[in-house]
Order: sequence, then structure tokens, then C-alpha cells
Amino acid sequence: MSKKVEKAKCIINAEECKGCERCVNACPKSVLKMGKEFNFMGFPYAVYAGSGCIGCAACFYNCPEPGAIKIVKLIEED
Repeated sequence: MSKKVEKAKCIINAEECKGCERCVNACPKSVLKMGKEFNFMGFPYAVYAGSGCIGCAACFYNCPEPGAIKIVKLIEED
């Protein structure tokens, strides 16, 4: 019988990010960092490391830009 494993992922909309780093500082697992590229407004934007998100949404609640960060839950069959 397969076991369901729940994981989370942080999705950042680069075009909405203003580079304030509040999400980076709020993340308890340090899975966010500031990227080296710039969005269309000329701001460096936050990027997700690709793994390690626990789905706490601290980044989401600290972000002043509505729509810049989305947390999704992933359910994988083990």
C-alpha cells in the first residue's frame, strides 16, 4: 500500500516582487534567497531554492505585495 507524503512549494511571481527581502528574512528554513536577475521594474526578486519548504506561509504573510507569493501543497504517493 502506498503512503501519501505531503510537501509544500513556494511559488514567487518575479514580476510582482519589489525586492524588499521580507520573505527571505521570514523563512524559518532559509529556502528563499535574492536572485541576481532583475524583473521588468528593475528590482532583483526572491527565488525559491527548489526544496525544503514546510508550507508555513511566513513568506506569504510577510510579503507586502498581493499576488507575489503563493504556497502550494503537493501530495506525492510514496
